[in-house]
Amino acid sequence: MPYRKRTAALASAAALAGSAVLMAAPAAHAEVVDVDYRCKTPIGDKSAVSPIDMKGVKSGSGYRITMSWRKGVSSSPVELGKGAMNPSATIELGGADSGTLSVTGPANQAAIPADTPIKISDLSGTYTPKKTGKVTFTAGVLTIKALGTTTTCTPSNNPGPSLTLDVTAAGGGSSGGAQSGAGTGTGAGTGDSLPQTGPEDSAIALGTLGGTVLLTGAAGALWLTRRHHRTARP
Repeated sequence: MPYRKRTAALASAAALAGSAVLMAAPAAHAEVVDVDYRCKTPIGDKSAVSPIDMKGVKSGSGYRITMSWRKGVSSSPVELGKGAMNPSATIELGGADSGTLSVTGPANQAAIPADTPIKISDLSGTYTPKKTGKVTFTAGVLTIKALGTTTTCTPSNNPGPSLTLDVTAAGGGSSGGAQSGAGTGTGAGTGDSLPQTGPEDSAIALGTLGGTVLLTGAAGALWLTRRHHRTARP
């Protein structure tokens, strides 16, 4: 192969290798899932279906998980004044990890009229991976405390995951095996954060590797060029 063509081929191969590494960066997957809640209330059983979506944003060695309800659930026979209703929930972990994540949020910011579906504020918590791999997040039990009473709403339709993240365990844990995921409620979720498109640390590492491949290819091409010029001199 002529010298110039060989040099161009090496540079092209390096560029393609770098692009392939960057394209391999893992992505998060989120979708809105309808959850059919069966609620045990002080005045009897109630039911409601609400679309649930979740967002995961990298935060230090863990992820901030925010759970949102698009429709209200349950209701109260009397008006609930501002700050009278306090919600919390659990998220079931699956895939590479197991256990539950607790999420919490603020009390209602406005009065809720009687016999009106209760709109749940965004709930959030911090998930710290214990295993490496794909972890799923599925709506669990919703708890509503108001006026000294407790209402418990349990999914009855075996909903699928609202969020899947490809995570890396803090401290380099291995993949596989069942272990409870660490999670704590962190208060109000703003709901303004966009879904994480993949763990930042993994993406940065892959990007760095891709850049290294590109630089290595360029350095090799430069070395061949200089070597050719030296050998071509009389």
